[in-house]
Amino acid sequence: MSKATRADPQSAAPHVADSHDLIRVQGARVNNLKDVSVELPKRRLTVFTGVSGSGKSSLVFDTIAAESQRMINETYSSFLQGFMPTLARPEVDVLDGLTTAIIIDQERMGANVRSTVGTATDANAMLRILFSRLGKPHIGSPQAYSFNVASISGAGAVSIERGGQTVKERRSFSITGGMCPRCEGRGSVTDIDLTALYDDSKSLNEGPFTIPGYTMDGWYGRIFTGCGFFDPDKPIRRYTKRELNDLLYKEPTKIKVEGINLTYEGLIPKIQKSMLSKDVDSLQPHIRAFVERAVTFTTCPDCEGTRLSEAARSSKIKGISIADACAMQISDLADWLRGLKEPSVAPLLASLRHTLDSFVEIGLGYLSLERPSGTLSGGEAQRIKMIRHLGSSLTDVTYVFDEPTIGLHPHDIQRMNNLLLQLRDKGNTVLVVEHKPEAIAIADHVVDLGPHAGTEGGEVVFEGTVDGLRASGTLTGRHLDDRARLKPSVRKPSGVLQVRGADTNNLQDVDVDIPLGVLMVLTGVAGSGKSSLIQGSVAARDGVVTVDQSGIKGSRRSNPATYTGLLEPIRKAFAKANGVKPALFSANSEGACPNCNGAGVVYTDLGVMATVATVCEVCEGKRFMAEVLEYTLGGKDISEVLSMPVTEAEEFFGAGDARTPAAHAILARLADVGLGYLTLGQPLTTLSGGERQRVKLASRMGEKGGVYILDEPTTGLHLADVENLLGLLDRLVDSGKSVIVIEHHQAVMAHADWIIDLGPGAGHDGGRIVFEGTPADLVADRSTLTGQHLADYVGAGPAAPNRRRRSAGA
Repeated sequence: MSKATRADPQSAAPHVADSHDLIRVQGARVNNLKDVSVELPKRRLTVFTGVSGSGKSSLVFDTIAAESQRMINETYSSFLQGFMPTLARPEVDVLDGLTTAIIIDQERMGANVRSTVGTATDANAMLRILFSRLGKPHIGSPQAYSFNVASISGAGAVSIERGGQTVKERRSFSITGGMCPRCEGRGSVTDIDLTALYDDSKSLNEGPFTIPGYTMDGWYGRIFTGCGFFDPDKPIRRYTKRELNDLLYKEPTKIKVEGINLTYEGLIPKIQKSMLSKDVDSLQPHIRAFVERAVTFTTCPDCEGTRLSEAARSSKIKGISIADACAMQISDLADWLRGLKEPSVAPLLASLRHTLDSFVEIGLGYLSLERPSGTLSGGEAQRIKMIRHLGSSLTDVTYVFDEPTIGLHPHDIQRMNNLLLQLRDKGNTVLVVEHKPEAIAIADHVVDLGPHAGTEGGEVVFEGTVDGLRASGTLTGRHLDDRARLKPSVRKPSGVLQVRGADTNNLQDVDVDIPLGVLMVLTGVAGSGKSSLIQGSVAARDGVVTVDQSGIKGSRRSNPATYTGLLEPIRKAFAKANGVKPALFSANSEGACPNCNGAGVVYTDLGVMATVATVCEVCEGKRFMAEVLEYTLGGKDISEVLSMPVTEAEEFFGAGDARTPAAHAILARLADVGLGYLTLGQPLTTLSGGERQRVKLASRMGEKGGVYILDEPTTGLHLADVENLLGLLDRLVDSGKSVIVIEHHQAVMAHADWIIDLGPGAGHDGGRIVFEGTPADLVADRSTLTGQHLADYVGAGPAAPNRRRRSAGA
């Protein structure tokens, strides 16, 4: 009996299954892509470069990743597909060699008031099980430790069929949840200023309500006047105690108004359900302004902001409750868990420790599990999404990243690079859209798109190695080794903005003088307290305009013209020139094509199949009625104006018959932030993350204010565009503004007049001012992480002897 022998791998011919080592894309035409064809190596790290708007996201996310997800969704039953988002096949001739795509994008995590870092990563779920097994005293199952489960009980008679007879039995039930009954698991309670809800000198017929949407000719007004609980001609200040209670607090009650069955509910519970149950930052601007004016949020006195009931807080493991554990810095919580030696829950402890160690490994050890997920930056949210994949046993998966270095200090970028290489070395394909040279440098393969943005982009201008890109002569290749220089002279401050005793989040009683009339850059590692200092002590002051990283929301009907307010002066100019109403020149109002309702396309819903969009046959995609298109301004109709790029429109509205100063000012701001190539009517849903942020920047620049705060304005910016941004910041300062920039990009640091560096570390290791002074002093001092990296960036020589920090007024 002979043993089977294995063939010599050297002599055997390659197996046909091993030949599929490329992802092939041919003829991609999504958004601005112009018949793009590329071949991407599998199990390698490919970086996609190019200016913002050149087509990187269209190729990577909207073509490769979207088709992978669509094909996976098609493997499920039609019933399940009905609950999933329907995806159309991207416009591409050939997509071959795809593997399962896992997308880790820049989208901020949901702003649900009940969502925290712990609930979003399943760390809370494992902690709850741990406390239900080991907590003393034992109070119940894992849901007894959940702030999203309320304690309820009930009893009553139930009817049971038994032996052909109906028997009634008394049954009772109870559920022990961990929700604080006072704040209902939100951690804060609200105090509403009644004078901000209504004018008590007016009657219902006179329209007393000052709440957004509560007009007397709308349904809310008709319900209040028709409910029969009040005299509609009686001023609110003359209401009896019962009438006022009915107006403010009455429980939902069935009523009939104008023959229609409706539900009446008091103002306070109605506002709490419609506005206060959502995260304030997720509300529309006018509703957010009302909430901030009318409502005061204070820490719940019963649970002290922990969201948990007294019973849940009383159960402890070695003197630590689940509320204490969630409040700990994650790196400290991981150390505490390492001290627990309980064989009965060993697998659970190992899994929880691995999750928490992943936080530390990815540079988020400074967070706590109780941190609301809506307060995380885009970069933090993206890294939290990475955590679930770090320990995954899956291989031959395609990981797709959208600028993973966002929000990272230069010190942390190397750590992120190592994580990307780890994913690749496990046998996965890693696709990264990136602008930072430090992240581009680790690529096995580079695809550069361009040559410019918008209609002038959408082509592959280089494909190959990093060294090949450097020598290619493309825009990215020419700027890859760009290094900003320290300014020979800096501006002198015109005054200071004093901050005293700042202690928001991890700040440690910080006193600092922020110089005014200059370009001031706030630096420090992620989690060092930069945003806490600005948001907690500066942003709320009068005359301060803040442009943060929060995404701009927009439907397919929203575009740069509607978002920036540009459409308003354009409509008025058209109306004045033609003697008609401005509403005719809005595709969302009276001028809309009746066939497509102003969308320009007609959508056909095919159930579980992807919705089909076809160009409207009546308006041919122009979105307006034919009569409206007969009206012109400067020889152009409204649809022709909305199809203009910003630079062309700026010239059009700057002189001649179409001269409109209000429109020209907004267009000049859009051009200033590098969006001259965008068309005015391009849907916001087709813009990249960097483009959206710059549209937001352009719209906020028009606001009145003496101090501008910009949170990482280089996000999504190509190396070639950073210089333009620095010019814009200089123009703002030279016009008399004070500009405060939270930034990690060394080019912005080098260009600053004054730098305040926080640190030295993150979380409780940060929160202190470690340097104040000019960029030249920081480079010479080189005692902080920021100073060391800035010195390397500008190519400074050996460190000079330490200099003392100076105050802004020096």
